[in-house]
Amino acid sequence: MDKVVVSWAGGKDSSLAYYRAMLTGYEISYLLNFITQDAKTSMTHGLSSELLRSQAGAIGTPIIQRRTTWVSYEQELKNTINELKEEGIQGMVFGEIDLQEHKDWIERVCKEVNIKSMLPLWGDKPEKILNDLVKKGFKAIVVSVRDKIPGKEWLGRQINKEFIEKLYYLKEKFGFHPCGENGEYHTFVVDGPLFRDAIDILSVDKLLQQGQWFLKISKYKMRKKK
Repeated sequence: MDKVVVSWAGGKDSSLAYYRAMLTGYEISYLLNFITQDAKTSMTHGLSSELLRSQAGAIGTPIIQRRTTWVSYEQELKNTINELKEEGIQGMVFGEIDLQEHKDWIERVCKEVNIKSMLPLWGDKPEKILNDLVKKGFKAIVVSVRDKIPGKEWLGRQINKEFIEKLYYLKEKFGFHPCGENGEYHTFVVDGPLFRDAIDILSVDKLLQQGQWFLKISKYKMRKKK
């Protein structure tokens, strides 16, 4: 069984990619998450690094967090992969869906460090991915949205059938990517088939930064699942 690491942002895509890779038979050894230089938040979703560590604990998979900048991101990724290869890591799982530029970059970087790149979601239609997420029991909430469309009121919403229908309305009217691949929105997963414990969110703040609304989760608790 190949040992792999999952590129981890804490949201729906990395969670579903982890799940599909696991079902395929890969051994998920680590989650790999990149955080800002001050170690406070993730590079992509604006989530607190402490919250992501708690999420990893709820799943039961060790998380590796590395500080970086967008300038040094690629080199830091390569350095980390090379370290993990010494522990027997043979591949890396990514949650990319349909952005060819991202896929090309992933495949190039993985080839240069001589590990396998795995993209379990690649090529699936967004509707299939979203419906699969809901069907499998993942609970993903919106933690970041663009200011104008879809707007502040989407923060905190859970992806469900009604939510998916609204996404496709936005797609038809504004060219909105249903999975948020162009940064339209980001999510945080609080429960699902990967989780040993669920995460109950108790208190949040909503902040606007550079045209993007963020849901800052200030208080939460872990809940044992039956």
